[in-house]
Amino acid sequence: MKIAPVAEVKARFSAYIEEARDGPIIVTRNGRPVAVIVSAQDEDDLDLLVLSHTPRFRLLLDDAERRIRDTGGMTHDELWNRAGDEG
Repeated sequence: MKIAPVAEVKARFSAYIEEARDGPIIVTRNGRPVAVIVSAQDEDDLDLLVLSHTPRFRLLLDDAERRIRDTGGMTHDELWNRAGDEG
């Protein structure tokens, strides 16, 4: 992981994009982190990155986790039996 000030990243943006292939780059302003540059190797990486930082999707996951915790969820077989009933 590398840390770089925003002014330096602006001046050498293409180089930092290349460097991000080796690991995340923390961008700072006045010594404080303000952004992260990460490499997306393919569309799956990009999808996961976007979904993991989408507040609405995060709320859906949190709600699902709460319901599983409250009800105990269902077994693997129950899931597939229910999916078969609806298909």
